[in-house]
Amino acid sequence: MARAYLSLGSNIDREHYVAIALDNLSTIYGDLKLSSVFESEPLGFQGSRFYNMVVGIDTSQTVGELVETLLEIENDCERNRDTPRFSSRTLDLDLLIYADLVGLIDNIYLPRKEIIESAFVLCPLAEIAGDDIHPITKLSYAELWSCFDKGEQRLWPVDFTWNGELISTTKT
Repeated sequence: MARAYLSLGSNIDREHYVAIALDNLSTIYGDLKLSSVFESEPLGFQGSRFYNMVVGIDTSQTVGELVETLLEIENDCERNRDTPRFSSRTLDLDLLIYADLVGLIDNIYLPRKEIIESAFVLCPLAEIAGDDIHPITKLSYAELWSCFDKGEQRLWPVDFTWNGELISTTKT
């Protein structure tokens, strides 16, 4: 089994699609390690604010199989792939980290570069995997978040209930 971390985001019917994604991930992978849910402004386009979070899973799938599963979940959530890369979406699921793999694996670059570029990825990742070490920078995710310039990309923790449980909120 390998530990993988996924970023999850939605800015169309956010509550609905985040809950559906979590339901699907839970059904497939069992227990999920969940960050808080954060609201953020879209990057690279004008649109509604996103809900973002990071989810930790344990899987025996290969990187390619896992990414295929994530694409299927996005498709089940009516993800429109005929839009520009930076646009509104029902659901965006991205593989951030897979064990300690580095480089191009099954046509996916790992670890995903957005980890150190995007507050909406790094903050929730640091929350649930803060002591883990980024395999390239050799810094922990907590250290990377502590050094991150938070002025450019603002986040707001939001209360989010899934399966009758409040997903904890944190302060950025």
